[in-house]
Amino acid sequence: MTDGETEAFRLAYVPGVTPAKWVNIWSERMPGVPIIPVMVPVAEVVGLLKDGGADAGFVRLPVDRDGLSAIPLYVETTVVVVPKDHAVAAADEVTIADLADDEVLHPLDDTIEWPVRPGLPAFTRPATTAEAVELVAAGAGLLVVPQSLARLHHRKDLTYRPVSDAPQSQVALAWPTDATTDLVEDFIGIVRGRTVNSSRGRTTAAPAEKPARRQTQKPAKNGSSRRAVPAGRKRKGNRPR
Repeated sequence: MTDGETEAFRLAYVPGVTPAKWVNIWSERMPGVPIIPVMVPVAEVVGLLKDGGADAGFVRLPVDRDGLSAIPLYVETTVVVVPKDHAVAAADEVTIADLADDEVLHPLDDTIEWPVRPGLPAFTRPATTAEAVELVAAGAGLLVVPQSLARLHHRKDLTYRPVSDAPQSQVALAWPTDATTDLVEDFIGIVRGRTVNSSRGRTTAAPAEKPARRQTQKPAKNGSSRRAVPAGRKRKGNRPR
């Protein structure tokens, strides 16, 4: 940032992640610091963060964490995207075994870690999930993805069903470890659900001083009030005979 430029918080996010909730909270709490959300392809987000192109970003784990800090946030349901007239569409959910006889597309930007890929290998590996969805619509195979990506690339001629025993994708907030600035700490607090006055935030309100206790005199049994007697002195009067 050069002299004269307005300070801003640059937030990267991968397709399928919806950062609107956190962006809105930031705008309410930090009106003097604009937040700039930018959607970045999965294959590019780590490089962007490490090169300083963004202050923080929502990524899909696993990623190369060398030089990055990350906070796992949530796990997504894995679904299979199929044509509406496919047999899978008649079920509420399926298993990997149910896909054994189908060709399943494996896009190059797939973020699910597969011990063994489901189904039969498709005739090609599309470069992106968006291209894979087009191939599903053309009847060239099925596609297994996180549910948010199925929603992002929704088409009227396609549907999706949960795959109950498939590995799942996890979304995390990541940022360069050596660039954990005050603004990054502020955004971490927002994502973790801290309130404005949270004691774990970057700034905390000073505790209020407790009001001094008022010492009241207890009335004597005869209705008059007695003065306190300093230690070491005897009260006059009423001496025993």
